[in-house]
Amino acid sequence: MQLSKIVGGLAGLVVAAGTGMATAQEELLFGISAAHGSLQEQTASEFARRANEKLGDRAVVKVFDSSQLGKDKDMLQKVKLGTMTLTLPSSTMPEIDPVYAIFDLPFIVADRAHLARIDETFFKDVLVPAAEAQGYLPLAIWENGFRQITNNERPITTPADLNGLKIRTPNSSWRVAMFKEYGANPTPMSFSEVFVALQTGVIDGQENPLTNISAGKLNEVQKYLSLTGHVYSPAYPTVGLAAFGRLDPEVQVILAETAQEVAGWARDIGEGADDELLAELTASGMEVNTADRQTFVEASAPLYAKFADEVENGQAMIDQVLSLAN
Repeated sequence: MQLSKIVGGLAGLVVAAGTGMATAQEELLFGISAAHGSLQEQTASEFARRANEKLGDRAVVKVFDSSQLGKDKDMLQKVKLGTMTLTLPSSTMPEIDPVYAIFDLPFIVADRAHLARIDETFFKDVLVPAAEAQGYLPLAIWENGFRQITNNERPITTPADLNGLKIRTPNSSWRVAMFKEYGANPTPMSFSEVFVALQTGVIDGQENPLTNISAGKLNEVQKYLSLTGHVYSPAYPTVGLAAFGRLDPEVQVILAETAQEVAGWARDIGEGADDELLAELTASGMEVNTADRQTFVEASAPLYAKFADEVENGQAMIDQVLSLAN
């Protein structure tokens, strides 16, 4: 099977450009910033397990979590240079191309079934070509999850409750804009720095899916967990376009096919773990509340206007994604 059938029929496919051959047991380094035990790490490990079964003696995928191989920006540069094979960016992708900020529009993803339909169409038609133009190739959309807010000051029920709070965000200008709109003081930093920043009071809170809150042990340094579900953030197993094209074409196909295979697995695992993680975090002593969704929806209108105004074909993309909700 050609890689073009997996990633959406890109013109000038990298398989055709493959000129080198992977040596026996060549190490394919897969670096991620998420903590060990998070869904991103679990999915990367499941990907490695399945891929390695198929690769045989051609190559071996090795996963390094918790920013062992660098921060997200560093790892993206490394896959482009070919010193790493794969990385797993999530909220930093809009810095590669602003079309990825579609997922920074609050509540645009209704549920995981909606995300699956986005994966089938919008991914290959819009997201893959945008990344390719910047020298990258995302092989699939994996789950990061629906994001919730934690902090040490008070429950967050409406955006007004965020006024003045120092909230860590990923290094994403779009997420910063979101929390400024909500009245917070957004503070971008890498996830690997968040625990200590919370512990020392450098920041008051942060926002992440439950899986990252749990795996990062943020419950140990946070009192309030507010269920906002304001954003569904995907994660993208991503390679450098040129470096990937130098791999054995059979290795390329195995990696791309396997990335697609585990996408549905990740969504299923993520959905099944939500209730369990919430119970675990509640049992650990966090005070949990459900936010007033409508107040956040109303406060998010300027973000949709920003995307429509600043991103080429922005309104058309919003309409396309929303049309896939049913």
